[in-house]
Amino acid sequence: METRNARLGMGLFVIYLVLYGTYVFMNAFSARTMEATPIAGVNLAILFGFGLILAALMLALVYGFLCDSDNAAADKQENEL
Repeated sequence: METRNARLGMGLFVIYLVLYGTYVFMNAFSARTMEATPIAGVNLAILFGFGLILAALMLALVYGFLCDSDNAAADKQENEL
């Protein structure tokens, strides 16, 4: 069970790493793109930053849900013995 949770955590970390790497890359090499103001005068860098925060929260919730369901299945299996 612990190795499954570790693999799941690493997978979600890689997803976030790609998102964050894209953000950093765009800020470093495409600053004009990040200066665009697509919504209510807020630039894309700010929107992307808030998106990163929301993505981190969502990935944490997914990780917690999947690990909890794994623990519940293990507890159920343990109680049957």
